[in-house]
Amino acid sequence: MQITLTKPDDWHLHLRDGDAMKAVLPDTARRFARAIVMPNLKTPVTTVAAASAYRERILGELPSGSAFEPLMTLYLTDNTRGQEVRVAKSGGFVHAVKYYPAGATTNSDAGVTDIRRCFETFETMAEVGMPLLIHGETTDADVDVFDREKFFIERTLIALVQRFPRLKIVVEHITTANAVKFVLSAPDTVAATITAHHLLLNRNDLFRGGIRPHHYCLPVLKREEHRQALVNAATSGNPKVFLGTDSAPHARHTKETGCGCAGIYSAHGAIELYAEVFDAAGALDKLEGFASFFGADFYSLPRNRERITLKKKAWPVPEELRYGADTLVPLRSGASIAWQVA
Repeated sequence: MQITLTKPDDWHLHLRDGDAMKAVLPDTARRFARAIVMPNLKTPVTTVAAASAYRERILGELPSGSAFEPLMTLYLTDNTRGQEVRVAKSGGFVHAVKYYPAGATTNSDAGVTDIRRCFETFETMAEVGMPLLIHGETTDADVDVFDREKFFIERTLIALVQRFPRLKIVVEHITTANAVKFVLSAPDTVAATITAHHLLLNRNDLFRGGIRPHHYCLPVLKREEHRQALVNAATSGNPKVFLGTDSAPHARHTKETGCGCAGIYSAHGAIELYAEVFDAAGALDKLEGFASFFGADFYSLPRNRERITLKKKAWPVPEELRYGADTLVPLRSGASIAWQVA
């Protein structure tokens, strides 16, 4: 059994930098035509100049003959100004601005401390058509970690959409039925990405047989009812939800430690893992829209012309992969993935 589809795009990707980037970039470049590259490096990508330099470093490490295109983003801070957004838009290679609540996830300490400080910037973004990508979790100390997405929607996102009706917003890596309901009922200016790991795993997988640090991510995995809501949304054919892996590599020793990093690496088998989900749901005919069309349409970019073929044939995932001078543990480590790129 096999399927052929337009080469997909990844609308949420972490590539890191330096030797780490060099190790993981080929996995994405083999499977995807383009990817929205996250700006949360150790020194955040807050300016157009920094985004341009980062883009050149990515292009310089691509495998020979690869046509992969990195779509750059800016890291939103309390001090980001509308003029930087205008420069970004005119440059043509920055495609979005990323909002991290300060302290929400990896390298987010420089993120936004008070969203009201960004309102002027949001006005400019709406004016020039620059999407806002949101890590949709509250960092309020009174909120349980499993409820952070739900409360962010209630306390921040609903009002934000109402205040800026022309602003394009992508709620990234949604994890709950609450987020699905919000996005699908919101105006057409609001969309969402869904990861492979949130479609495949629920929070029991964090503790199956012991603590599983390589299943720890942010937003954290949720109950089975939420996983099923995500599967239903992804496989529905609704253009408001599309593929974003949030593939986030970390060295093995930084995950297997007393205070481990959040992030799951899935780029080594990303489109194949999505194919598993859609196959199990009896919705392989919906995979191309989710993976190849809806994100491009939302970002007002042309759909890809190249095509790839996936065949249903299991292959073993290595226990670990090289990651610069270190190693990383990929999703499905030591097991198998049921689909592969032909």
